[in-house]
Amino acid sequence: MSITAEEKSRVIREYGTKEGDTGSPEVQVAILTTRITALTEHFKTHAKDNHSRRGLLKLVAQRRKLLDYLRRNDEDRYKTLIGKLGIRR
Repeated sequence: MSITAEEKSRVIREYGTKEGDTGSPEVQVAILTTRITALTEHFKTHAKDNHSRRGLLKLVAQRRKLLDYLRRNDEDRYKTLIGKLGIRR
């Protein structure tokens, strides 16, 4: 259900704005999206896992807050990020 350290470091390299960037909204949203995708796959085989479902809902809410922050402060970065991640239509 969790992402591996290699996967997380790949996401950080791909979405980071500079070397060693782990705190920018882009990186945080990308990591959360990776975790959400992994949990979504988990639920395809474990439909009654309500404890993990609660965790998924918390991750989605956290990602929503970060995306709202990014949209408020820099619309261009927001549009670039959601296009790159493919999370909005």
